[in-house]
Amino acid sequence: MEQFRIEVAVENEGRFYDIRALGDARYEISENGQVIGTIQLDERDHARCESQGCELDLPALHAVREGIQAHEGWDEAIGHA
Repeated sequence: MEQFRIEVAVENEGRFYDIRALGDARYEISENGQVIGTIQLDERDHARCESQGCELDLPALHAVREGIQAHEGWDEAIGHA
């Protein structure tokens, strides 16, 4: 599966997360080599996502969601690019 790294701003601080695509719009999130959870993106409503066993707070989770969508080329208005 594809792996990539994203940087997101959380409370004016840049944080790096390693992301591994699991398929079906599911992604594993790691920080400093430790898995901290998974996120399931909603392919129909890009503002929605579900976390599973995720240690991130809501602002960080949404920043990660947006980072993944940007990496994958999702367009908020029309879906996948």
